Amino acid sequence: MSAIHHFFAGVVLMMITAQCQAQNQPALSGNIALSPGFRTVAYLVQPRSFPEIASSFSGVVVDSTMIGEDGSFAFLQFQAPATATFYELVVQPENSKYTNKLTDETPVAANYFPVVLQKGSALRLRAQQSQLLNTGKTATNDLDNSALQELIAIRIKTFNQFHRLLPGDPQHDDTALLEAAARLEAYRQPLIAFANTTHSYWAALVAVRWVSPESDYERVPEFLHQQCARWQKTQPDQAFTAQLCALSTPGKLPLMVGDTVPDFGLPMENGDTLSLYKMRGNKLTVIDLWASWCAPCRHENRQVLLPIWEKYKEGGLQIVGYALDSNAGAWKAAIEKDGAVWPQSSHLSGDSSPFLDALHVTTIPANFILDSHGKIVARNVYGEALGVLVGKMMSGE
Repeated sequence: MSAIHHFFAGVVLMMITAQCQAQNQPALSGNIALSPGFRTVAYLVQPRSFPEIASSFSGVVVDSTMIGEDGSFAFLQFQAPATATFYELVVQPENSKYTNKLTDETPVAANYFPVVLQKGSALRLRAQQSQLLNTGKTATNDLDNSALQELIAIRIKTFNQFHRLLPGDPQHDDTALLEAAARLEAYRQPLIAFANTTHSYWAALVAVRWVSPESDYERVPEFLHQQCARWQKTQPDQAFTAQLCALSTPGKLPLMVGDTVPDFGLPMENGDTLSLYKMRGNKLTVIDLWASWCAPCRHENRQVLLPIWEKYKEGGLQIVGYALDSNAGAWKAAIEKDGAVWPQSSHLSGDSSPFLDALHVTTIPANFILDSHGKIVARNVYGEALGVLVGKMMSGE
């Protein structure tokens, strides 16, 4: 046999040996530095559906293993499936009665770490038990686990920057409520940007779940719709894709940018019923959904909408207010006090509003910005940003 034949035979043998070693290694092992107050057990949890990703008490435990005094652990009984599959490594405090409980209110203290496992690959993880998500690092170059590592870093950073609420009780402080909403939006945006650009299916799904752990995508319907369309093309046979898309079926999300708001007969403050289309502005219409009892709504009336109305009402802007009130006296008193003199409407039926049903909206404050044809060009823009947007659109920029 020639030298070159010996060389290639040696390469093939090395590849076969490495593959066999990887197959004989546990699919997930590593080192978790022990922390006081935690069990010396690690659990491997498998979410069985899209809503179960990063969801407490939902996934099923497929294996468990002891964590040694030196922090070493290995899931020896678990056999990874042939295709890449999502799991969560979970640890529990000593006083916990559960194995699949995930704590995630503060990401730096989350007790789980997301991984993607597949037959033939061996993943190693290093972490500190009390800050599993924050400190976890995987030694891997594969697409999914590298993307998950990137996503975790983004989430931790943005949470620390934006998602801390102001001190005090925000329930009676309209400024604090608006600030909290702005911080939530700022926290979500990097996660949304990641989900829209990553090539990892599993990392994108985790990002979608972290955008709204409560599965409430009313404020970001375009994002959810885009994610559904994207993964239907590349992962159409995945059950998780169908479950993701089920959340964005017609009627489950509000009307989106690009949609046309349907005409609607609105009962006005003066007792008349007027067509929404007949009230539209020549250039721009802002539909403002509010209530007399909604502190952020009232703040928006006085500080944002009133100045916009006074500046642009003669130039083709229309504002149409619609209130979720049930008490006519409270509604009309709020209009007068706030100086909200633009057209105001309400069915005075509280949350049981046919107009909100038509828009598929359940949460206020909310708004829709329409062009002269009734097409939605923006939604849920508030404060200074709304003034800037209206100014640009009224000037044709």
